[in-house]
Amino acid sequence: MKLAINKIHLGDARDLLAKVELNSIACSVWSPPYFVGKQYEKYLSYEEWISLLRAVIRHHQFLLKPGGFLVINIADILCFADESMPRIQAQNIRRQRCTVTREDVLQAKAHHPDYNRYDLAKLLGCSEQTIDRRLNGNNIRGGKYNTQTRVHLVGSIIESAATEAGLYLYDRRVWVKDAAWENSKWHTLSYRSVDEFEYLYFFWKPGETVVDRHRLTPDEWVEWGSRGVWNIPSVRANNDHEAKFPIELPRRIIKLLTDPGDIVLDCFMGSGSSAVAAIREKRNYIGIELEPKYVEIATRSCVQESEKMALFAQSNINKGSQPNEHTAIQLNGHKQLSLLNEV
Repeated sequence: MKLAINKIHLGDARDLLAKVELNSIACSVWSPPYFVGKQYEKYLSYEEWISLLRAVIRHHQFLLKPGGFLVINIADILCFADESMPRIQAQNIRRQRCTVTREDVLQAKAHHPDYNRYDLAKLLGCSEQTIDRRLNGNNIRGGKYNTQTRVHLVGSIIESAATEAGLYLYDRRVWVKDAAWENSKWHTLSYRSVDEFEYLYFFWKPGETVVDRHRLTPDEWVEWGSRGVWNIPSVRANNDHEAKFPIELPRRIIKLLTDPGDIVLDCFMGSGSSAVAAIREKRNYIGIELEPKYVEIATRSCVQESEKMALFAQSNINKGSQPNEHTAIQLNGHKQLSLLNEV
């Protein structure tokens, strides 16, 4: 049995994607787990995370329309604790509580060669741990027990999986978001930057692609349709999901790459942003989500958006606008959608 359109389906994408009708998806747009310790991804090891991405991407060689697109939103660097890395603690001189330097200790030892570290500490007015660290390096005591953070590029993982699936890198755009100040300890304890952008990787399935600039208004084409950098504020409150992305992000992708009535797929639906964007742009959608609570949240969001679109369409008719094919989709298709999601 094939997956119904305009519905959020509960289950693992690796299983359910096999039930999507072949060559039916105009655009698949999704943001996978980032492997950064979120609650919903803690069941995955690093190897299992890579396996998940590769398996999901592999399915797209069959379900995308020829000429269709897979667009993956993901941060380009992956950061995680790596037990295999040498455990070396950085020497952050601006955070040192004691002004005693290595040179001070060495000078004291030269004058008092018979002093042990306790004697030197008393002489210099510091702790014996400070003497130990200055003489033997900062990776002493507590620091040597801290697992290092591994920084790994993600783009190569995504591209190699897509290439193996017969999909080709078509474009890459940058989403500039709000700076992630929860990572602010990085710029106080290291030279690492604060995270404030992510990538959108566009992969193409060989086939004839319709290029129609009239999908966008002239202003949209100038402001973002032809631009490689998209400035879109992050979601201000992740109150119902740990990692929501703004509706504007998938909306732009959907409007740029598809036509009204096309089917859009999101394999990691989360709170429903991609489905809401599809409804807003008069496209059909298929959503897949592993967590039951997020299926419920996304479904509710879709019903609410459908009702708003139907009210807007009815209002235009009441004002004397002539109904067209797209109005019919809003009034009839979304009415059916509401019924489907209430079951």
